[in-house]
Amino acid sequence: MRILVTGGAGFLGSHLCERLVTDGHDVICLDNFFTGRRCNIAHLLNRPNFELVRHDIIDPIKLEVDQVYNLACPASPPHYQYNPIKTVKTSVMGAINCLGLAKRVKARVFQASTSEVYGDPQVHPQPESYWGNVNPIGKRACYDEGKRCAETLFFDYHRENKVDIRVIRIFNTYGPRMLANDGRVVSNFIVQALRGEDLTVYGDGAQTRSFCYVDDLIEGFVRFMAQTETVGPMNLGNPGEFTMLQLAELTLKLVGGKSKIVFKPLPADDPKQRKPDITLARRVLGWEPKVPLEAGLDRTIAYFRQQLAS
Repeated sequence: MRILVTGGAGFLGSHLCERLVTDGHDVICLDNFFTGRRCNIAHLLNRPNFELVRHDIIDPIKLEVDQVYNLACPASPPHYQYNPIKTVKTSVMGAINCLGLAKRVKARVFQASTSEVYGDPQVHPQPESYWGNVNPIGKRACYDEGKRCAETLFFDYHRENKVDIRVIRIFNTYGPRMLANDGRVVSNFIVQALRGEDLTVYGDGAQTRSFCYVDDLIEGFVRFMAQTETVGPMNLGNPGEFTMLQLAELTLKLVGGKSKIVFKPLPADDPKQRKPDITLARRVLGWEPKVPLEAGLDRTIAYFRQQLAS
């Protein structure tokens, strides 16, 4: 197939492009390089079935494709809060442009939504039926509400225009090609430990997250796009739940060195708990994560060790 991946030079996008190229598809990688990096997809540039287009999905684009994966949007708080209006535009106008393209050429279109649509959840673990608890005027709202509005658009295009949609809600994912400065907890802890700095834990460290290794997530993407039973939304993530303190201690154990753990105040609207209910993914896709946290962290630490050395 001919497949468009928006945000294709980013962390998740580059891994997805690599998988689709390996599977023999013709892949168009579209990115404006705000958080995406050319080095993430440099090894694909000489492949005959890979094409790179520098473009901002806020602006319409006309292409002939069979599938669209819409992954374009900064996903870490420092990046999406850097220009919150641009973040909302990317989520909302980007969704409209991807949906318009899919409607015109009758392509199947995938929306990379997020567990942030659940906000600071009052239901645990979070099933797809939960509507969420989001502060619509907080500092995180540009991302949380942008993604919620994108989901609205996807389902309205599906109901009104019969567009063939797929909506995935991604929970915390980690692995090689994360940015060292993205402000996400896994990269923060690893980079701090490798530099011999103290690890910064916000609040008392009792807040929880679930960490899915990137290869597991991409496998879920591909399976979800191939099936026809449901359009979603569908949770994808690792249901293993860890406190921030547990993650910090495990990182220190794996990296070694003399770093200590220091505590700082909790940021506004930071969710206290996050754990996906993946019952739907297990039933429809036969999918669940295979890579344990310690093994995934080892691979990610090796990547950052090489990045910092170079």
